[in-house]
Amino acid sequence: MATDLLANLNPQQQRAVTTVMGPVLVLAGPGSGKTRVLTHRIAYLISEAGIDPLQILAVTFTNKAAREMRERLVLLLGETIATDLTVGTFHAICARWLRRDIIHLGRERDFVIYDSDDQERLLKRVLRELNLNEKQHPPRAILGAISQAKNELVGPEEFARQTRSYFDEIVARCYARYQSLLRESNALDFDDLLGETVRLFREHPAVLAHYQQRYRFLLVDEYQDTNHVQYLLVRALAERDRNLFVVGDEAQSIYAWRGADIRNILQFERDYPDATVIMLEQNYRSTQAILDAAQALINASPQRKYAKRLWTTNGKGDQVVLYEALNDEDEAQFVVGEILRLIAEGAARPGDCAIMYRTNAQSRLVEEALVQAHLPYQVVGGVRFYERKEVKDVLAYLRLAANPYDSVSLQRVINWPGRGIGDRTVNELIVWARQLGVPLYQALSELAGETADHPFAARPRSALLEFYALIAEFNRLRAVMALGDLIDYILARVEAHAALKREYDAEEADDRWRNVQELRNAALSYANLPVEHQLAAFLEDVALVADVDSLDRNNDVVTCITLHQAKGLEFPYVFLLGIEEGLLPHSRSQTDRDALEEERRLLYVGMTRAQRRLYLCHAAQRALFGRVTSSARSRFLADIPPTLFKLVRRRGYRAVPAPQTPMFSNRAFNQTPPAPRRDSGRSAPLPAPPKAAFFPGQRVYHATFGEGIVVSSRLIEGDEEVTVRFSDRERRLLASFARLESLTDG
Repeated sequence: MATDLLANLNPQQQRAVTTVMGPVLVLAGPGSGKTRVLTHRIAYLISEAGIDPLQILAVTFTNKAAREMRERLVLLLGETIATDLTVGTFHAICARWLRRDIIHLGRERDFVIYDSDDQERLLKRVLRELNLNEKQHPPRAILGAISQAKNELVGPEEFARQTRSYFDEIVARCYARYQSLLRESNALDFDDLLGETVRLFREHPAVLAHYQQRYRFLLVDEYQDTNHVQYLLVRALAERDRNLFVVGDEAQSIYAWRGADIRNILQFERDYPDATVIMLEQNYRSTQAILDAAQALINASPQRKYAKRLWTTNGKGDQVVLYEALNDEDEAQFVVGEILRLIAEGAARPGDCAIMYRTNAQSRLVEEALVQAHLPYQVVGGVRFYERKEVKDVLAYLRLAANPYDSVSLQRVINWPGRGIGDRTVNELIVWARQLGVPLYQALSELAGETADHPFAARPRSALLEFYALIAEFNRLRAVMALGDLIDYILARVEAHAALKREYDAEEADDRWRNVQELRNAALSYANLPVEHQLAAFLEDVALVADVDSLDRNNDVVTCITLHQAKGLEFPYVFLLGIEEGLLPHSRSQTDRDALEEERRLLYVGMTRAQRRLYLCHAAQRALFGRVTSSARSRFLADIPPTLFKLVRRRGYRAVPAPQTPMFSNRAFNQTPPAPRRDSGRSAPLPAPPKAAFFPGQRVYHATFGEGIVVSSRLIEGDEEVTVRFSDRERRLLASFARLESLTDG
């Protein structure tokens, strides 16, 4: 068995697989086969070192990586042995442990996990309670500060003592109430899953000892992406036996903005002086031409500690193309034109090509060019399946069935489908619950009793009691009804299909109902679990789904994706857009040396996604915030010798010709997730009117949405599409239907 496990590994990979005891740091360059090393090491520990698979814990960062690892382990070890292994993301594993042991922290095991949308809804409630204007105090900014504090294990009280600015004081007030409402709802956010596990280990040594005894061999993927709380988790679990095997690459550390600390990997040898350090430098993905350009870029970083020399047996390959565009439209047309050429020559299929960019906004022109060329595509990071309104509404009912004290879910569906409970009644309920000092569901329970001391008139009280009875009924049924049957019962009980038909036109109602049915289909895979565990397992998995997990590599479509989301992926042909000052490196990083070097690593990650050919693009002019501005090419390009580039310049703008007969149909791909992030660019533009009526900065009035500011305007299909920022959010409107009134002269 050992010979088979090591047969297809290079000498450094073999050393990593067979070093069984003690701390090991594997520095794995991009495309160096780190997943193969991780899985073969696990197989080696079991088959050759005699380690019980129940004692092995492997931690990854994405569900996709965990699935891939588990699938490979099944092939290596068989289903029976692989089932005994613990493989998953930090969040999924901590959620599992907390289900077992959170009672030691005085919490209930049936907690719900709040995703980013739930968190924002809860924070908006906090702002209303504290009489804070959400425009002046953006919820996402406050949640970002709270998340950063949690990643450093700084609680609300300690944060309040450390405030240094007015913004900190606002965050401190919100943080305290936010945590109070989370606890009241028996809910944890993503950061709590990790932080509460660390607290559990610190305050209850016997619980930590249990997991140390259970997991004697710990493997961690992407160690350079760990934050402080993840570092503490790993250190605590490995403290007893010290059999810690971490794989990472400091040159691919790109997540400081979400708390990742590059020092965790750079200081591994300080933490474990007896560590074995192994370099994986042979690349199996790219050509040498691509590697040489990427190596030159990263070698210029002053923050390098471990110098790697990437090499491959894949051959020299084509030179990296550096395209200097006239403007961003020219850039998009060039990229799509190249993809069409590669397809016409038989060198590529659409699915072989990826277009990558620093910011989501850069995808608009590319999407329009792809549509004009009749090329099918998918935008990763669009509206995810589990974030669609109708799906979240049904999930809210399921979450209330599991935990009726979940106030965010309760507020979401208290009047969906409509049952006569308006915003005023909901606000009265919130105020009354706070006066009573109880969660919203408990307040409804009080209302159902004999109390006469409540603020509600007869009709809203009746509607509230009807809703309370509904949730109480679902809560009773959750433990005795299979998940699929429970979903069917809830959908029938609330008449969800009829509600969708009332709210949307026939075609859209059918599309949304299909999404609800797809949710029902997803629940079928939990039928093998005991009935009483099906709902909790399903909701936990749904809460932990990430954007990149929805990427479908089976569809033969061009992938449009941000550089951050592209990490861990590979494509034969990669096009990197906007390699300019202000975009890459991003304008926010230019006064911070650490942030600037992270931008360098981000470009390095993008470059090393390419297998056969790499295109780097920058434009002389780019439209930003409604204005066309001159752009300077990125300083990072100066770190790559010109001899490693094939320079291409466009002398004049030339649109991509749309074939008379489409080579591919977009229709099939646009009906399945991941959905495009926007409606624009989904059909080839028709001749437009000669002049737009609206312009950026113009003040306008809409009969329903009130006053707003025009963000952008464009002519499309004989009409004018106007993007307007109203008080609540931005909306895209067609001028012929919106009947906007101009409030600005000129």
